[in-house]
Amino acid sequence: MDEALIAKKDERGVVTLTMNRPAAFNALGEEMLQALQSALDRIAGDEAARVVVLAAAGKAFCPGHHLKEMIAKPSLEYYQRLFAQCSRMMLAIQKLPVPVIARVQGIATAAGCQLVAQCDLAVASTAASFAVSGVNFGLFCSTPSVPLLRNMAPKQAMEMLLTGEFISAQQALERGLVNRVCAPEDLDAEVDKLVASILAKPRTALAMGKELFYRQREMGVEAAYQLASHTMAVNMMESCALEGVTAFTEKRKPVW
Repeated sequence: MDEALIAKKDERGVVTLTMNRPAAFNALGEEMLQALQSALDRIAGDEAARVVVLAAAGKAFCPGHHLKEMIAKPSLEYYQRLFAQCSRMMLAIQKLPVPVIARVQGIATAAGCQLVAQCDLAVASTAASFAVSGVNFGLFCSTPSVPLLRNMAPKQAMEMLLTGEFISAQQALERGLVNRVCAPEDLDAEVDKLVASILAKPRTALAMGKELFYRQREMGVEAAYQLASHTMAVNMMESCALEGVTAFTEKRKPVW
């Protein structure tokens, strides 16, 4: 298939987005950024969608921006527009009402590492590795630093940003960049374990929880508690919570 991004939705509502430019290691060129944005926009309006799995074809997950494209148009206006386009796509992942899982089978560098960090969850193969390596080419990975710092401890994130050095999948797990690491042949099964667990929960509760999670992270503790209290009260009025609590008290499985 010739599409830059292949989108498939199964009968469970699981949408798999596969970046499909393996010859370019799935770089985030203008075509790929637009394809991702369009797909995320469609999913945002699809109430049947339950989970998104972000995957990649070929050996690499994503090396970041398409450097050949970038140096072909050297102007401040172009670079500002490009990085704004990328940031808009990254924020669209956060704003989706359903969880997004990165399926990382190979290297993820620069904005590719940013993409992993921006997803709600990430499962990596032992063959994967991670770096924010722009500094090696004179370009500090400023935009990747935003989600990286929100995933990892500051000194660990800063070390990656200052040195551009790679970390292994196991190191990424230990530092909080990914949730699970497994053998390459087990990657799909490990992703599906997370998917199955999410599908067993009501969509409304997860959508409320995801929105709260990211909003309260940027707040002071008092404001965060106020928002969380309001969210829980509204959530309790939803039929899914009322059914879930009733089922628990009656010692049965909830019917959602």
